[in-house]
Amino acid sequence: MKVQAPCLRGRPHAALAAALCAALVVAVALGGRALAETAAAAQPETRALWVLRTSLTSPASIASLVRTAKEQGFNTLLVQVRGRGDAYYASAVEPRAADLARQPAAFDPLATLLGEAHAAGIRVHAWMCVNLVSSAVELPATPDHLVTRHPEWLMVPRAIAQDVAHLDPVNPGYVGKIARWTRGQLEIVEGLYATPLLPDAAAYVAHVVDDLARHYDVDGVHLDYVRFPTQQFDYSRFAIAEFRADLRPHLSAAARAEMDKAEADDLFAYPDRFPAEWKAFRRARLTALVAGVRQRLRTARPAALLTAAVTADAQDATDERLQDWHAWLSAGLVDAVAPMAYTQEASRFAEQIAAARAAAGSRAVWAGIGAYRLSPAQTIENIQAARRLGAAGIVLFSYDSLTGPKPPAPDYLATVSRAAFAPASADSSAR
Repeated sequence: MKVQAPCLRGRPHAALAAALCAALVVAVALGGRALAETAAAAQPETRALWVLRTSLTSPASIASLVRTAKEQGFNTLLVQVRGRGDAYYASAVEPRAADLARQPAAFDPLATLLGEAHAAGIRVHAWMCVNLVSSAVELPATPDHLVTRHPEWLMVPRAIAQDVAHLDPVNPGYVGKIARWTRGQLEIVEGLYATPLLPDAAAYVAHVVDDLARHYDVDGVHLDYVRFPTQQFDYSRFAIAEFRADLRPHLSAAARAEMDKAEADDLFAYPDRFPAEWKAFRRARLTALVAGVRQRLRTARPAALLTAAVTADAQDATDERLQDWHAWLSAGLVDAVAPMAYTQEASRFAEQIAAARAAAGSRAVWAGIGAYRLSPAQTIENIQAARRLGAAGIVLFSYDSLTGPKPPAPDYLATVSRAAFAPASADSSAR
């Protein structure tokens, strides 16, 4: 028999969601957009580049990055220093990135970049991939990696949850099954994800950020992959047990007895009988992870910004990725969001940035532009549209694709810079 929602007592998720939505609407109606535009006008426009970790592997590549950014009028670099549960800096928590093996142990990419970028008047934000922690094709070789140390923290897709439910996570077959399944789904699942549903796993992320922020003079921390790959995650027995423990105190005695019988032979008993609560629980735990990071960053480096790359389509973000970035903005957990509006359609780009601005209120929106998919003219058009819509800045994805061996067009950044940033403004060198 299916247990009905009336058996719940004091579950505030639906009411909270409704209240948050209402608050957002009221804030916008009362002039949230005007407040944001006023605040944005007081700050230099953020002109940023997402920089992949592959551009941080030598002093020469870092020098070239800073020189290019300076010459082309960019004032902010979002540099990927945590790629897949590894570190492109001297971390006391996570292993040194394998890509740095050919460099001397003394080479510290983030420290090198900070010195050169700050000298050039360019801000540096540490871009950290949060939940995506490993390739599924090439698993981490070091025993210090969290996939090896804490395989129980990996998200498990519903499709194979029953298969791994009876395996000990330390059994190589546990991670092996997850990796094999993922290799067959690479179009939708980029790799292995760590869960935000277990408190220890979420606290670990905050610890990683705290360690970095205490030792490096970063201007901000930029969160990426702070989301579920799809709503079919995380169905590990550990995640479901956490949901059960959260929900069970709010069930009636009769409902608990019924659930005891149901879960005896059904791993999915709790998620399937309480689907709305299951979704709300996962969203709330992801939001709690962001809140934990916010708290630690504020303590370690109070002036640093916390920003996040988010799914541009808010409905998809909330329903499919369980990423409630509207709530993050409303609660002040992030200082800015960068909607990844990577569409090739100018009208769709404008629609997504406008929606993000309406939701952001007094918080900043940095329009994420998928320049790697666009001509320089299209990127210039999107930059101009973002400005008209009140965005506080733009971020191009990515420096590497636009300056590499096969850019979408010759001298891509120079072309964009001449049209969108000229004449060079004095604020492009302000920190």
